[in-house]
Amino acid sequence: MDVERSVRSWMASEKDVEVEKLVVGISSGSATFLDIVKALGEYLTSEEDHLRTKGVQLLSLVIERCPRDKTGRQAVRVLTTFYCSKLEDTETITPALSGLSYLVTFPSFSSLEASDVLFAIFQQVKMQSLVQSTRFYVYNIIDTLVNTYRDHLKNMGEQFLSSYAVLASGEKDPRNLLVAFKIAHVILTNFDISKHVETYFDITFCYYPITFRPPPDDPYGISVDDIKDSLRACLSATPAFGSLGITLFLEKLAIGSSLTKRDVLQTMAVCFPVYGINMAREFGRNVWGALKLEIFQPTDSLTEEIALNTLRAFVRVLLSSSSDGTGDTIDIMVRTICTDSLESIREPEKSQAKAGIKVLCTLIDVPSKLGNDAINDAIDKLTGLFHDPMEVSNRAAVIMLLTDLLNAFVASVTREPSTTTERPLKDLISLTSHKDAILGMLIVGLKSSATRLPAVHGLSSLTRISTLLTDTELGYTVLEIGEFAWKEPDEVEDVTADVLSLLSSIALTAPHHLADQTLPSLFAMLPEQAPRNAQSERTEYWRALCALSRLCIQPTLFEILVIRLTAKLELLSSLSVSRGVSPGGTMRVEEIERCAAYAHALLLTLANTLSAKVSKTPPDADVAKYVNRLLSHLFRLFLGAAVTRERSIFQDQRLLRVGARIVKLVVEALSIEQQQKFIDGVGAAFLDGQVKAVTGGEFPSVTEEFRPVHADASARQRETVALFAAAHVPIRKEVLVMKNVDVKGQSILSAYLRNLVRWCDLSTCSILQRVAASELFATLVNKYTDDVSDFLDEMLTSYFPTTLNNPCIPPEARRKAIDNWVWISRGLVVRSHPLALSFIDSLLTLLDDEAVAWDAARALGVLVADDGVLIKRNGAVLKILHVQKYFNAVLPKVIHGANKVDGTKRETAYLIALASLVNAVPKSLYGTQMATLMPLLLRGLEVADPQIRWQIIETFSNNINTFSDDKLLSTYASTLVVAILKNCTIVDMPEHKVRVAALKCLALVPDTIRYDLLHPYKPRVLKELAMALDDTKRAVRKEAVDARTKWYKYSG
Repeated sequence: MDVERSVRSWMASEKDVEVEKLVVGISSGSATFLDIVKALGEYLTSEEDHLRTKGVQLLSLVIERCPRDKTGRQAVRVLTTFYCSKLEDTETITPALSGLSYLVTFPSFSSLEASDVLFAIFQQVKMQSLVQSTRFYVYNIIDTLVNTYRDHLKNMGEQFLSSYAVLASGEKDPRNLLVAFKIAHVILTNFDISKHVETYFDITFCYYPITFRPPPDDPYGISVDDIKDSLRACLSATPAFGSLGITLFLEKLAIGSSLTKRDVLQTMAVCFPVYGINMAREFGRNVWGALKLEIFQPTDSLTEEIALNTLRAFVRVLLSSSSDGTGDTIDIMVRTICTDSLESIREPEKSQAKAGIKVLCTLIDVPSKLGNDAINDAIDKLTGLFHDPMEVSNRAAVIMLLTDLLNAFVASVTREPSTTTERPLKDLISLTSHKDAILGMLIVGLKSSATRLPAVHGLSSLTRISTLLTDTELGYTVLEIGEFAWKEPDEVEDVTADVLSLLSSIALTAPHHLADQTLPSLFAMLPEQAPRNAQSERTEYWRALCALSRLCIQPTLFEILVIRLTAKLELLSSLSVSRGVSPGGTMRVEEIERCAAYAHALLLTLANTLSAKVSKTPPDADVAKYVNRLLSHLFRLFLGAAVTRERSIFQDQRLLRVGARIVKLVVEALSIEQQQKFIDGVGAAFLDGQVKAVTGGEFPSVTEEFRPVHADASARQRETVALFAAAHVPIRKEVLVMKNVDVKGQSILSAYLRNLVRWCDLSTCSILQRVAASELFATLVNKYTDDVSDFLDEMLTSYFPTTLNNPCIPPEARRKAIDNWVWISRGLVVRSHPLALSFIDSLLTLLDDEAVAWDAARALGVLVADDGVLIKRNGAVLKILHVQKYFNAVLPKVIHGANKVDGTKRETAYLIALASLVNAVPKSLYGTQMATLMPLLLRGLEVADPQIRWQIIETFSNNINTFSDDKLLSTYASTLVVAILKNCTIVDMPEHKVRVAALKCLALVPDTIRYDLLHPYKPRVLKELAMALDDTKRAVRKEAVDARTKWYKYSG
């Protein structure tokens, strides 16, 4: 290899390829570092500074890229000597240090070379005269050496320690400090610095506290926390810093700002365990005095919390050497802390009492005889204050202090859930001996309205301490607290929510107490039939049902709830056909309404409780069994009402919607095998008329056949398709649905979807039926796309041209067809199926059809809006970025159409499409295109449709802060304000939702747009907003006040 040629070529051109050639030569053995040094000879000795610098730089570049194992011991020795000699030259020191930073990592580099390198650096390198990047090389070299040759450096002794301290003093750059702190930490933890304590204290504590703030868009990514953590590791590295460090900490704590105080307190908490007991003995009183000030007279709650954590660390150190609890300095210090805290709770109504309890709570985490004695004294003192006749007015404050203490026990026990019960039992010694007194005090507190809420909170904390209360005591608590679960809120000072929360927590461990004592009273509040007094009695059963929904999440209690409520539903079903009948034989309207309202409340209670059970992670396992125990009952009620000619409450659409929700929740919790079995039964019932397949084998004999999806089916039967859809929405794609083929070899599922389309197009199809069909379209197409390919082809080739795009079809029928099209398309869009683009393009063509253009335009937003159907929870097939793909495909076409200004309805349709689309997607997708969208959206505000105006104004509100530094808003500032102002008053905009949105948007303008741009418009805005202050809607008046206040203060 021609080394000299490559060297000369690089010196002339600095081409990277020449360096690579030299590296390859070294790796292959055809060249050596000695060859390179020889070739560089004339450059290394040149009188021209830049040639010497480039010569050393080339050698360092080769070393940087050369394989570490290709360099022998002798070569490393020679290179080390060479680089050390170049440290004397100010022109070559930077590339020489760069080369050394890589050379010290070579396997052949030995402790002998380490000594030479350190000696040369300490003798030749003057850190104050070097730039940051060069100093960074020095720190990297020393960092590598102290980690690799630590034992050898220890043998260097005083020379290394003193020399490094001189070298590192005065560093200010955070990039270098991070490495310097790492080096200092290794030295402080591994070297004997007994003769250099003050020196190393000076070069580390001089940076404390850190005041560094990274510049905006810092390319190095160094945060304040990075620097703080590195320095904190140094400050807490050795107990030798104890007396010096604590003195400095106390000084900073006394004069620092809140931010500095938090930093000092956190650092003290880290240092205390390292500084040890000698520090605690020497500075104990001073430390307690400083911490006491921050806890008892806090500047803010965060500083107080950090001070308590610091105290906890301090007490751990104090008690780490105290085992017998008697006599010495340490015990006296702990007693002082306890005495001061106990003294503060003598006046429980004052803020210092709360601070004193917080201090005592820290002792719970550090079990000791002194701590237990202090906690016993605190409980005795609080109990005595509660029962003192002179302190009756302070009972609520006493209970709140006791609750804080109980909460600390709860936290102490739950922090170690995986350990044995020895630690929790030890923690509970103080409570166990006072358990009866505490429980009695809290029960007494329930009797008075002034102390009821604090007592409930106290009982809640007490019951959360596992193994403390016996089963009998839990039963007694339920008995005493249960009566407040069903009383009027006014009667019990509105503690119902807290009571229900307490009973719910008890239900997790002792459900039998609620089943025996609480639930019977709640069920007794539920009438056997719908109450006639709609105001008071309906309020009473609603209150009972709300309580039952909160309490009956636990499996045992939920089973009771299902049994009792389904029995009442059965009774209501029988009453609806046997009572309240007019002389003509039909139920009175008011009777049906009362029964339906009551049944709706019962079903809603079941749905809400199921939702809480299914929303858990993982869902409650017992939900699956209610396929037979609950759903069969519901299907029997709803399908029985559908096939009878008599009026029944279970024909009510509101009940069907809640029933469908229950079906979804139960099916969602089933396994794939259970879902398959259930879907087979549902299919048999709704498609083949085998109703008993979903009713548990029980169904009354009827003359009317059940065929809900037949063209001539009654409205009662058609409505039950909501239950059929609900059963299919949550199923997993592995479940087989109508997998067979007909005699023509076509998919039965495709045939069903074709029939469902025709069924939806009927004029008799209600909104409930259309919603159910939409969910079926989306779910079945999304999960079984391959099985319905012939259906999808037929939609594109036949249904679209003959129905959607056929001007001869009535517009109303075409609008219904667009709904079908949207939900079929949505099933494809969310899974990014190739056919989705064909469906979208077909929809876009309808924007030129004036009869349905607006409907098609709105549909473009619906396609990607969150529908609650095609979601991960329901097992939908979802592809990432499907919204972005759809948006990128549709937006350019919509913008192109909207830019064709012709004043026709077609132009308006494109503006509506744009507003719907932008409102439906995250703003991150269109943020970069706001310059193009802004004029189009402003034109969209002229569209008469209130919904479109609302969407556009919401878009502006969501983006106005994002573009506050952009010229975009400045360009359109006046136009934007005038356009939004036209939507603020009831005269210009009857829809109050739009007025509220406009006023909110207008209130954002003063904080975003420069005053000089809108100064001429301020009087007009204030005048219009004054009119909005008299709006008929309270929500509008509220926003008008906020907006007018901001505009009134708007100035240059």
